[in-house]
Order: sequence, then structure tokens, then C-alpha cells
Amino acid sequence: MMDRRMLLGAGGASLLGGFAFFGGMGKSHARGGNFEVKLSEAEWKKRLTPQQFAVLRQESTERAGSSPLNKEKRKGTYVCAGCALPLFSSVTKFESGTGWPSFYAPLRNAVGTKADNSLFFKRTEVHCRRCGGHLGHVFDDGPKPTGLRYCMNGAAMKFVAA
Repeated sequence: MMDRRMLLGAGGASLLGGFAFFGGMGKSHARGGNFEVKLSEAEWKKRLTPQQFAVLRQESTERAGSSPLNKEKRKGTYVCAGCALPLFSSVTKFESGTGWPSFYAPLRNAVGTKADNSLFFKRTEVHCRRCGGHLGHVFDDGPKPTGLRYCMNGAAMKFVAA
């Protein structure tokens, strides 16, 4: 039989697990790295929308299918929403069926990566190499020629038409 203490403990553990799953806990790489563009938290909040701040600076994830960049088909460049560094060419964009903009390769010297074990399994997090903003993750199930899928948060980027 479950008593009140057990119920509260289970609820608290579930809540903590939910925060970890959605990236709401832990130190953000964007805050701790040595990057060219450094702003205070207040300056980032002024520069970014609340959703962009949550994704880029707190390593959150937008809801699948929510980004208008999913449907973007024009030629152009996807740039960091935090510092405007060009990240991906539209030439490398493909439809992955995941609900997030996906690319098979970043532009040269555009992104950095780090190990991410936040979901109890190993993933590789992708961030803007200039400001450290969290972009998404890279997986090894993409198309040729690289075999990689850079699964990016649309909120982390802006599109600049060619």
C-alpha cells in the first residue's frame, strides 16, 4: 500500500526526471565555454525571444513540428539566432521526418560538439562555435554523403534567403 510519503517521493522523482529529459537542469555548455561572443544572461534575454533563450542558452528543445523552418524550401543559409554565424546551407537540408530541421553537414568551422548523456544514453550535442548556443544533436542515421543527421532546433536559427 502506498502512503503519502511514498506518493510524494515518486512524484518528486518523476518531476526531476522530466526536467532532466527536457534539458531544464544542469549547467549549460553555452554558459560555461570559452566563446568569442559572450553576453550576460540579461543581455541574452534582451536579444532573444523566450523560446530562443530556452533553447540556445538553457539547452531546451522545441516541440517537434513547431518550427516554420521545417517547411523552408528556398535556397539560403541558416544562421545562429544568437550571433548570426552562418551554420548550414540549404543545399544540405533534408526531410528527416523527425519534426525538426535536419541537415547532413554544417558549414565549415560553424559548429562544435560535446558528449551529452542527459537522457541516460550517449548523444552528441551540437552548439554554435562562436557563441556556444545549443542547436540540437547529431546522429549517425543521415543520408549520403556524410551519413549524419544534424537534428536542429528551428528556434536556434534564422533563415537568410539567397
